[in-house]
Amino acid sequence: MTTRFTNCRICRDGELVTGQDILVSTQTGLIVNPTRKDDDEVIDLGNKILAPGFIELQTNGMRGFHFTHFEDEASYHKKLDEVATYLPSTGVTGFYATIPTVSSEDFKKILPSLAPRDIPGGAALLGAHAEGPYLHPDKKGAHNSSLFHQPSTSCLEVYGDVSFSDKTLTLVTLAPELEGADSLIRSLVMNNIRVSLGHSTATYDQGLSGLKSGATCLTHTLNAMPPLSSRTPGLAGLVSSSAAPYYSIIPDGHHLHPSIATLLFHSNPSRCIIITDSIELAGLEDGTYPGHAQIPFNQTKIGSRVVIEDLVYLDRTAVSRDHNTAKAAEDSIARPASGTKAAATLQAASDNNMVEEPATAPATTNGITELSPLSTDDCADGVRHAWDVETEEDGRKI
Repeated sequence: MTTRFTNCRICRDGELVTGQDILVSTQTGLIVNPTRKDDDEVIDLGNKILAPGFIELQTNGMRGFHFTHFEDEASYHKKLDEVATYLPSTGVTGFYATIPTVSSEDFKKILPSLAPRDIPGGAALLGAHAEGPYLHPDKKGAHNSSLFHQPSTSCLEVYGDVSFSDKTLTLVTLAPELEGADSLIRSLVMNNIRVSLGHSTATYDQGLSGLKSGATCLTHTLNAMPPLSSRTPGLAGLVSSSAAPYYSIIPDGHHLHPSIATLLFHSNPSRCIIITDSIELAGLEDGTYPGHAQIPFNQTKIGSRVVIEDLVYLDRTAVSRDHNTAKAAEDSIARPASGTKAAATLQAASDNNMVEEPATAPATTNGITELSPLSTDDCADGVRHAWDVETEEDGRKI
């Protein structure tokens, strides 16, 4: 039995492809050869965009559940499944649960519950992203700097046994200027754990040293790091270097001015990754909510912004992934609107190459379904977008 999706524009490799159908086996959930004619159901998408599902590289939680809220393994899995079931409504079909700086005891307690797995009816859990505790206190952001460690503290001491491989701990964000950071990066990469640079005061050269040691990404570029300037480009200057890393941005209109989001994206579109960095208030009504293991203060949600009690200067994000991606397309990345730029924006929201590319060994799927670029024999893991981006480009209607 098959379902054919027709009359659509398919996003592949940052381009919109027309005149092709997607045929899905309802038995296996895989995309099959579209030349087959034995369709059981045909769905006309009305010329809308069909793109790979969004990959959320950095989310701290949503719908009232912060990923540091751990009481016991059974209740944690239940709440995690509830988040995963909600995520497809925002276009997300795979996510990395981000654990910000907490105590070593909490890291060791939480991380084993974040092993990659398929979640029926929900987005796939792709592993854990540890954002800390090897961060610089001058760029702590919302982190508790009293829990920071220097790279001389071993990963085993901080994270526990999950630090020996990428089977659960997939990504670590750290500050490359800390003494011993290069050695720490090499140690993580040897275990096939990816490293991203962030919450850092690093210079351009210190960032370059981190990349040479094996780091492959920047975390929420230009947030919690030095500004880009004419003589001191800092970490952000790496995005257009010959050794350019992947780099994530938060184009929600709060963390980055639209013109800066545009500048960053167009500096190296194929390396740009859209994230939300959402917290547990995403998906909830406006109001004041209690803190948690990372932030023990009341937090007030006002629209897509969250302000921490007694720290009124510190904004956090409570936006969903579909909001951020649409915001990027509308306000910054895809202006003027066009099919090509919309496809590039969707690629930045869907691309999983940063963590699929091998560190020192071939990447594995960690036992979960591989996410799809919407090609034959791939998992039918896609999102229909209702964006209206018809325009003229090079004399062609897109």
